[in-house]
Amino acid sequence: MGKIAVFDSGFGSLSIIKAIQKHTKAEIIYFADQKNYPYGTKSKKNLEKIIKNSIKNLRKEFKPDLIVIGSNTPSLLFDKMIHNDPMVIGVLPPLIEAQQLTKTNSIALLVTRLVKQSDMLDAFIKKNSTHNVKILKIDSSILVDLVESGKFIHKKNLCVKKITAVLYKKFLTNNVDVVTLSSTHLPFLLPYLEKVFPHIRFLDPAEKLACQIKNHKLFSPSKRNTLKIFSTGNIETFQNDLHKIGVKKSVHRIDF
Repeated sequence: MGKIAVFDSGFGSLSIIKAIQKHTKAEIIYFADQKNYPYGTKSKKNLEKIIKNSIKNLRKEFKPDLIVIGSNTPSLLFDKMIHNDPMVIGVLPPLIEAQQLTKTNSIALLVTRLVKQSDMLDAFIKKNSTHNVKILKIDSSILVDLVESGKFIHKKNLCVKKITAVLYKKFLTNNVDVVTLSSTHLPFLLPYLEKVFPHIRFLDPAEKLACQIKNHKLFSPSKRNTLKIFSTGNIETFQNDLHKIGVKKSVHRIDF
């Protein structure tokens, strides 16, 4: 009862897990597929194979009630596949909310390179465009790497420098006032983003996803929150980085 498998190519799923644990109680299996990082630079065909394999193996190994793809990239690219499997949930940009909140009629979506180049993002924007709002798509793969590499923990000046270089001119020239963090890695950079852009509102899609899980027909809450962590990557380094951000759990190797 209440068992959820959440996976991504690394740190991204943590922002989802934090939101889930805030809204409900669940037994969470966290699978950090570091071997296949980064999702955002893979070919669509290769990434589809990775995602299908992860879902199949998580289902077989852990028998969860729900499987959460804790990454915007595959959630956008394989929307049909997710829609056809009631056990699988993806995380999508809170585009409608962003359009409702903007005062300048100019918003930005921070996405990975693969998503920015995909027809699926354009289709998602067209489907969810409800106002006369300018929507800027920004490749934020460099910023995602600041999180996955662990640099966001101990290289604060570098983070501010990279954020400024990637975003400042685009936000300023387009008068952006609302931004969706459409990679689940990006909420870890929120303190830096708010420091550089104090007048911009940043939206984390994890909150909406957590509420969706809480009300899902296949989910019943557990008595308490539990977390088990598995990874295909460098276990020691990943565990050390998790400890630095307050996650004191052991990381177990798993090979899918």
